[in-house]
Amino acid sequence: MAIARIRKNDTVIVTCGNDAGKTGTVMSVDPKKGTAIVAGINVHKKAMRRTEKQAGGLVEKELPVRLCKLMPYDAEAKRGTRVRTGSKEGKKARVSVKSGKTL
Repeated sequence: MAIARIRKNDTVIVTCGNDAGKTGTVMSVDPKKGTAIVAGINVHKKAMRRTEKQAGGLVEKELPVRLCKLMPYDAEAKRGTRVRTGSKEGKKARVSVKSGKTL
């Protein structure tokens, strides 16, 4: 089951693994698999064959990261934060636990 605290275009911080402490922007989320692709995180090189459209060689590609290893990043506190739901102007919104601001 996916965690609904992380969405596309959120800034997140990696909590564990080789990229622990790095921040990046979420490019896509796969809720069924429980993974997300984050710009600049979990980058690996892949050998690509030459085609008519592109040249061959080593291509750097971001691979998916498990959602349990990501936390929304709070710029004011400069660290990861948990998210709770609250209401802002009568609408449901995600609120940072650390600073109380909406994401």
